[in-house]
Amino acid sequence: MSKTDNKNALTKRSDDYSQWYLDVIAAADLAEHSPVKGCMVIKPYGYAIWENIQKVLDQKIKATGHQNAYFPLFVPKSFLSREASHVKGFAKECAVVTHHRLINDPASDGVMVDPAAKLEEELVVRPTSETIIYAMYSKWIKSWRDLPLLINQWANIVRWEMRTRLFLRTTEFLWQEGHTVHATEQEAEDEARKILDLYKGFTEEYLAMPVIQGQKSESEKFAGALRTYCIEAMMQDGRALQAGTSHHLGQNFAKAFNIQFTDQDGTLKYAWQTSWGVSTRLIGALIMCHSDDKGLVLPPEIAPIKVVIVPIGKTQEEKKLVEDKIGELLIGFKSVDPDFDARRVYDRREDLTPGYKFNEWEKKGVPIRIEIGPKDVAANQLVAVYRDNGEKEAISLAGNWVALLKKRLDDIQQRLFERAKARLNEDSYRFDDYDKFKSQLAENPGFIYSHWCGSDKCEAEIAAETKATICCIPFDTAAETGKCIKCNSSSQKRVIFAKAY
Repeated sequence: MSKTDNKNALTKRSDDYSQWYLDVIAAADLAEHSPVKGCMVIKPYGYAIWENIQKVLDQKIKATGHQNAYFPLFVPKSFLSREASHVKGFAKECAVVTHHRLINDPASDGVMVDPAAKLEEELVVRPTSETIIYAMYSKWIKSWRDLPLLINQWANIVRWEMRTRLFLRTTEFLWQEGHTVHATEQEAEDEARKILDLYKGFTEEYLAMPVIQGQKSESEKFAGALRTYCIEAMMQDGRALQAGTSHHLGQNFAKAFNIQFTDQDGTLKYAWQTSWGVSTRLIGALIMCHSDDKGLVLPPEIAPIKVVIVPIGKTQEEKKLVEDKIGELLIGFKSVDPDFDARRVYDRREDLTPGYKFNEWEKKGVPIRIEIGPKDVAANQLVAVYRDNGEKEAISLAGNWVALLKKRLDDIQQRLFERAKARLNEDSYRFDDYDKFKSQLAENPGFIYSHWCGSDKCEAEIAAETKATICCIPFDTAAETGKCIKCNSSSQKRVIFAKAY
């Protein structure tokens, strides 16, 4: 690519949404496939987004009384067998370690697995950590005084995926997983719902991504859970993306791992538990929710770089004039708001044209680009260009320009949320006729509110015929008597059907 030409176009969303998504990731230099099938490399800019997500969520999780810990990557195979429905849910996705040593291959210059190093018991690379964590909890919890136990873990997870997509579905991914233990069912229920509210608040406030809270159907709930709650977001193509889950585990794992405590009345009781998590899947959701045909669009609250400054000047004299003025701006950034300054970049690269830089930072989704040329120096102003709508604004440097830029960042954050919210509302439908239901899903997918009788059979038949699943039974939908969209049996509430990632 020429250093004066950075305008190679991305695939348009309307032409090929899946390819557009991959093009955005490549153009922003977020991640790429690795030599290990199904695994990705998260590159520095992509990882910086994850670090910002992690930083905010970690503070919020700790503020609710949870502590971080770390548990082993490997899980003895026998642990997964203790909770029957749990192992059934993950069996096909497990990576299994069978040997502990390599030796030189006498038939080649390479290495081979040592047949004599077979493990007595195979180890599963964690697909999730309930079993290894709860084996420890059974040792730690003896009395009601040990409760509640509120633990969070930041870790990597391995689930052997056959069809992978960067950030959305990979064999290895990063996440946080909370695991809590409580004395009563109500305390566990309150915990599961509290964390779901935390996820909703974070997703909407920081990612500018509206979500719907609800409960998963029995067939869609987490393997081994009593109930699974979720937040569901709508992508620009009308598909649903599960952005986070919170599980009320009941006493299933407590009984499987003998997590008991002596209550205040002296009786021995099984504990009640929850688990919950979000992952690097959120980055995929960010891309699909906000980005456009020009590239990545990032909400300022989570963007690694909030503002980029690009100087404009042809002659050495002009360049020196502009550089001196930008030097004054940099002092202003640091003196007024050091935190803001930390997420500001001054692009001083000499071998690239301003146009090249404009396009590069646009593809990276930086919320505000500041342009300063000789005319701006003469007018004592900067020109701010806003990534979300492309508008330009001349801002006087005589006033409190830093405060105004921060206000404009807040405006961008709000506009992104409102735009996504409007799309969610516009692409949500209510249908009572199955033919119209199917036509809508085929022509213009979205969130379809329809009655469902509660049977697994109808749910499975609808999925087979339309590729739509029940993404959630929404909390904010009132009870309403009706007829199942598939079988016409009685129903008490509408659920949300959608094609999903």
